[in-house]
Amino acid sequence: MDDPLRHHGDVEVGDLLDLAVNVYDGPRPPWLDDALHASLAGVGDYPSTEQAAAAVAHHHARPVEDVLVTAGAAEAFTLVARLRPWRRPVVVHPQFTEPHAALEQVGHRVSEVVLQAPFVLDPAAVPDDADLVVVGNPTNPTGVLHPAGTIRALLRPGRLVLVDEAFMDCVPGEPESLAGLRHEGLVVVRSLTKHWSIPGIRAGYLLGSPATTAGLARGQVPWSVSAPAAAAVVACTSPQAAEEARRRAEEIAGWRKVLEAGLDELGVHHLESQASFVLAQVGHGVHSRLRERGVAVRRADTFPGLDGSWVRVAVRPPETTARLLAALRNDGRHD
Repeated sequence: MDDPLRHHGDVEVGDLLDLAVNVYDGPRPPWLDDALHASLAGVGDYPSTEQAAAAVAHHHARPVEDVLVTAGAAEAFTLVARLRPWRRPVVVHPQFTEPHAALEQVGHRVSEVVLQAPFVLDPAAVPDDADLVVVGNPTNPTGVLHPAGTIRALLRPGRLVLVDEAFMDCVPGEPESLAGLRHEGLVVVRSLTKHWSIPGIRAGYLLGSPATTAGLARGQVPWSVSAPAAAAVVACTSPQAAEEARRRAEEIAGWRKVLEAGLDELGVHHLESQASFVLAQVGHGVHSRLRERGVAVRRADTFPGLDGSWVRVAVRPPETTARLLAALRNDGRHD
């Protein structure tokens, strides 16, 4: 296996039934497609993120100086990794591995805080001398939603806390989001890829103090955010989008209940999730046997703290979930 920190679910799909990739399984809103198509008229000019940053600022009721539009969340992680000569960067695992990989790519030695099931964050587990702490909320792949107060407890002078909220839009109302909190030691990263079904458009943004955001912007490659990506940010942070975002979140919650009920019926241990995926302990070898039956779920042994008995299952409409559950039922060896 190549570097496990660089393994992502899209490489597992191929011609199989896709329950590996956490992208909303539904059509994009017509207004989003219209915005993407309209953006092509401007590709003869260098792209600008000015309107996109203003839209994000309005959406989160923050000054535009707090906003940096990025080419997806992945660019934000690289910018943070390069921001300072971090003395002791800490990544809380299991979680999305790209921030960890970005830190190592720059040359930092990463300290891991590996949580045990059910993967609830205890701020006391983070070393006192950590000057960068990276945590997901809700966390990929566990689906655990940490209380905002728990993450706020990580804040302290001389430390930057990076919160990956790439899946926060799956949570109706986003009650634990820190996107509205202005604090010099906090950076919140958001992604539009999954919730809006645009993985081919690398669109995201981060929110931080003006000084931190300006420092991150200085490390950004000029024109890294394309015209279609900037247009997607404007469209997906509009008042019109807010209504559709909540509808999708509620729909995902309904689909997830079907999946979790089916896993319960089969006796498959799983974590209660607040995201668009469920972490399930199906047993060693089941991931491969599901592939033999034409079903792709995301292997979880590439996440620090998990082994081959775990898989991450993307939430899908009930008819798709039924095919997964049938494959698990026929396997008979998921315990």
